Amino acid sequence: MKTLPASVRSSAGLGLVLALLSACAVGPDFVCPPPPEADRYTRAPLAAATAAASGQTQQFAADSPLVSDWWRLFRCAPLDAVVRAALANNPTLQAAEASLLQSQDELRAGEGVFYPRIDAALDASRQRSAPLQQGQSAPGTIFNLVTLSGTISYPLDVFGGERRAVEGLRAQADNQRYLALAAGLTLSANVVDTCIARAAYAAEVRATEQLIALEDEQLQLTAAQVRAGTAPYANLLVVRSSIAANQALLAPLKQKIDQTEDLLATLEGVLPAQADLPEIDLAGLALPVALPLSLPSDLVGQRPDILSAEAQLRVASANIGVATAAMFPSISLSGTYGAASTSFDHLSAASARFWSIGPSATIPLFQGGSLWFGRKAALAADQQALALYRQTVLNAFAQVADSLQALEHDAEALRAQDDARRVAAEALGLLQANYRAGLVAYPEVLAADVLLHEATIADLQAVAQRHQDTVALFVAFGGGWWNGPGAAGAGGAP
Repeated sequence: MKTLPASVRSSAGLGLVLALLSACAVGPDFVCPPPPEADRYTRAPLAAATAAASGQTQQFAADSPLVSDWWRLFRCAPLDAVVRAALANNPTLQAAEASLLQSQDELRAGEGVFYPRIDAALDASRQRSAPLQQGQSAPGTIFNLVTLSGTISYPLDVFGGERRAVEGLRAQADNQRYLALAAGLTLSANVVDTCIARAAYAAEVRATEQLIALEDEQLQLTAAQVRAGTAPYANLLVVRSSIAANQALLAPLKQKIDQTEDLLATLEGVLPAQADLPEIDLAGLALPVALPLSLPSDLVGQRPDILSAEAQLRVASANIGVATAAMFPSISLSGTYGAASTSFDHLSAASARFWSIGPSATIPLFQGGSLWFGRKAALAADQQALALYRQTVLNAFAQVADSLQALEHDAEALRAQDDARRVAAEALGLLQANYRAGLVAYPEVLAADVLLHEATIADLQAVAQRHQDTVALFVAFGGGWWNGPGAAGAGGAP
């Protein structure tokens, strides 16, 4: 068997060593923190359904998927139109999407380090030499110099600093993706909540106007009794005072409606004067009764804020590798080939050609402690990112627990408000009949009017709160983005 020359064996051995070294990377390999060991969200076991209120019970089902367009569960076409308009035109969401595109392009730019770098250079100059610089006494000369060359270089990335940098860029792109998802989820929730509030305020206005219309009828009846001498004039003043007080309630309610409409216009990305908002009736909003109940172990892979915190933790982990690799030598291979002559015509001559090829290494010997403390700073940043991740998970579980408990309490409150409104309506009907029969004084009827109005307003507010807490539950579980078109699944990489 023929033996290879020693120089060839050395080169092959060096190449093998470099190849093996380039396969490893200093710094920690990222490991996602395990999900919390919990089998439920609340301290007490969660009931399978809420209490019945207004004839409706909301059930929690682990096998009920959360759709990405969850707001359609309210079965209101105008609401769906407003949300889709906001998702299409909101500037904040557009900024988040632009940041995502920026991070993805930065990742593609960073991945260019894995390819050889090829550069071409052309230089033409007129120069005057000074032989005295070389210790010669000959007179200086003036000449032209034309240089055409090409260079190819490739970093070996022996210690993985470049790979860790790209790993960090990939995590930053993931972070921007989840921030964009969070922005869309927050936007849709704000739009739905604002539409519910606007509808509730409008219902309160109608209820107050109905009460005022009823009191106007009573005012006419009381005026007739005063003229007939069967009722004191003070009763007429009491009715007028009540009407004026209720009319005073209309202005703040209408102001709130105006504010919600201005907010909706802003969320839709249009000026308030240009907004075309559909009318949404609170009674026309269906209450979602089949509610999803994600497992606690799945929540960390669904919520965009948790996934964003995880991506930031991956960035911090990658930065440790970058800082560690900076403490080791950096090695690259480069080669140059070109030609130099006093004119373009002679660049092709054999005597004009030059070339070079070989490795280069830069070894950090003394940097004033900057590399050492830079790595320590990266380690501290990693601990900070881990703590922030844990806090984000804690906040998420608390938000889910709050939403689940709120729905149960909302049902209990609404049931009590329904009973109070029904009793107040029955009491008012009886007192009005007795008043017409002359059996009771008008202040008693007026007091019953006030109680019914208060009960009606409280009932409307309880209905709106129940709807808004349902929205909060959808948001707490992550909004169902993983079930949307083109999604990679919960926790999936972009």
